[in-house]
Amino acid sequence: MKITVLGTGSWGTALAQVLADNGQEVLMWGISEDEVNDLNQNHHNSKYFEAPVNENVKATMDLAEAKDSDVLLAAVPTMALENVLTQVAGIAEKPVIVINVAKGFHPVSHKRLSEVIREIMPKDKLKAVVSLIGPSHAEEVIIRLMTAINAVSDDEEAARTVQELFSNEYFRVYRNDDVIGAEVGVALKNVIAIASGILEGIGQGDNARAALMTRGLAEMTRFGTAMGGREETYLGLDGVGDLIVTCTSRHSRNFMAGYQIGSDGGAAKFFAENKKTVEGVFACKVVYEEAKKRGIEMPITEQIYAVLYEGKDPKEAARSLMARKLKPETSGVYEKR
Repeated sequence: MKITVLGTGSWGTALAQVLADNGQEVLMWGISEDEVNDLNQNHHNSKYFEAPVNENVKATMDLAEAKDSDVLLAAVPTMALENVLTQVAGIAEKPVIVINVAKGFHPVSHKRLSEVIREIMPKDKLKAVVSLIGPSHAEEVIIRLMTAINAVSDDEEAARTVQELFSNEYFRVYRNDDVIGAEVGVALKNVIAIASGILEGIGQGDNARAALMTRGLAEMTRFGTAMGGREETYLGLDGVGDLIVTCTSRHSRNFMAGYQIGSDGGAAKFFAENKKTVEGVFACKVVYEEAKKRGIEMPITEQIYAVLYEGKDPKEAARSLMARKLKPETSGVYEKR
């Protein structure tokens, strides 16, 4: 199988190495000459990692080299996904499996990324869409630390193919057919991760973050099931699993964005200086707007939206959550007695 990784960023590089470790033919495509040359000549992607990259990973700036691929792994920023896949669709010689690894929503249509991919790729060029998502940091995968994630698709055969392509002694892939639930979960956890970083930035401790993650999981589940996902998904890798890793690690861009915002006392400096893709910033706006439209209670998301887009002080946002009307933790708890 020929597999092309679209994008030469950190996650695309780490996943390309997993494939190369498994003996797969893998080619990376990117627009950065420095990154492409670094991969080909030095077997490194020094912009992101100190660790070397499997020497069988090759890279190119010529997208035409992807025309005969069997599998395309889309590891470009969400904002670039449409443009890149439109170009690929124009040159693809046969139907391909498209693997999505981004976690978010389309910034305008609010659609999930698998939906966006299906709209871009002509039916005669698309075999299936699989989202490869779950609790994972590229910084750990590149040095082959143990990781487990999900191949999510309504096409079981394609999900199984992806599972078999990537699984090895340090990288384990499960299958999940709850496409809506999983894609919503991994997008919304980025919003909660920003909140977690804010708590650390304003000087709060483990108690506060434990409460945030727990109530954040309830919020994810409430929103995800309202969108059509299954409740049990949020107790799995694409729910609580991804929530834990993103809310507790300094490898997380969303956590670190929140930490900066909390430390600075607001989001203005972050927006003025940030040059990285922080998916939770965009996801927060989408989730906030969709929740308002559908009447879904999302107190954490509402406060993070206020900090990001309305200039609210992070400490005041935290106080607002603590001052909400007192209630049972779960609905109907007393009625069942």
